[in-house]
Amino acid sequence: MLCQKRRNAQTGLGPLGAFVTLLPRRQLLSLLLGSAVLPISCAAQPSHRGHLVIIGGAEDRQQDRVILKRFLSLSGGANARIKFITAASGFPDATWASYQAVFADLGATDCERVPLLTRDDASKPDVVRQLAEADGIFMTGGDQNRLMECLWESPAAQAMHRAFHISGACIAGTSAGAAVMSRQMLAQGTATPNPEKDVVQMDIGLGFVANAIIDQHFSQRQRLSRLLSALAQRPDLLGVGIDEDTALVIERGLSIEVVGRGAVTVVDPRKMRSNFDLVEPEDKLEMLGLQLHLLPAGHRYVVPTNLKNNKKQPLALWEALYLLAQTGPMRD
Repeated sequence: MLCQKRRNAQTGLGPLGAFVTLLPRRQLLSLLLGSAVLPISCAAQPSHRGHLVIIGGAEDRQQDRVILKRFLSLSGGANARIKFITAASGFPDATWASYQAVFADLGATDCERVPLLTRDDASKPDVVRQLAEADGIFMTGGDQNRLMECLWESPAAQAMHRAFHISGACIAGTSAGAAVMSRQMLAQGTATPNPEKDVVQMDIGLGFVANAIIDQHFSQRQRLSRLLSALAQRPDLLGVGIDEDTALVIERGLSIEVVGRGAVTVVDPRKMRSNFDLVEPEDKLEMLGLQLHLLPAGHRYVVPTNLKNNKKQPLALWEALYLLAQTGPMRD
C-alpha cells in the first residue's frame, strides 16, 4: 500500500527543476546567462556548501578506496560525524560491519550506524536528531524500494534534507542508495536488448537530484536500454548511468566531478521524438534525437559565472551539466 501511495504521489520535478527543463532553449540560455562548463583538475577541497556522492555500486573498499576517501574528506575529515543507513540491505549487520572496518582504517573517529531499519524507526527522535546533526550520511546498497519504504515522507528524510541544505552535509549513496537520490527513482526493470515501453517501473525517491533519473552498475550490467526505457516515460529528465567503483560528485549549484575508475553516461532526451504514445507495452521504442555524453573518471566540470567563457565545451553538454548541478529543493 505504501509503495502504491508513493507511485500515486509522483508529481514530477521540484519547482526549479520543472521550470528549467521545460523552458525553450533560448529562454534557458537567457536564464543561465553568465554560466559555462569548463573541465579543470580533479583536486577538490572540502567545503560546507553541500555535496552529493552518487556511487554506481561495488566501490573499492580494500585498496586505494578513492571514493570513500573523497566522501570522508567532503564530510569534513577524520573528525566528521558520519552516519550510515543500512536499511536497503538484506544483511544490514554484515553491511555495517564491513563499512565500519573500512572507515576505522581510514581514520574516521565518529562513525556509526543510525538505528533505522523500519518505517517506525524513521520517526524516532533520536534517529531524526542523528541525521540532522550529521556531517556526512552514507546510504548502503541493497533494495531501493526497501529503503524508500522506510524513508518516504518521513521525519528522517526531512532531517537529511536539513543536513544537506542548511548545514552543508555530504550525502552519499551506493547502488540502491544511489537510485534513491533522485526525485523520480528507477525502482525496477529489465535490461532488455532494446528500449521497450513500460518495462521499467518508476517510483518516488528522496529528491536530492531534481532533474535526472539515476541507474547504477551501468556498464557492467549493460543497462543503457533500461535507462532509455525510463527516459521514454520521462523525457523531461536527464538519464544518468554510473559505472561500478565510480561516483558522480555534485557540488550544489557549482560543479560536477567523476571519481573512481569508470565513467558516467549522461543521456539528454529533451529534444527527443518518440513513438511511446503510439505503441503497446513491451513494444520496441523509436527514440530519435537523443544526446549522449560520456564523462570519464578524472574529470571535473565547473559552472562558472560568465557565459562568454563557454568556448571549450558543446552547448548541449553545458546545458545538461548545468541541470545536474541544480540539486532538488529542501523537503520538509
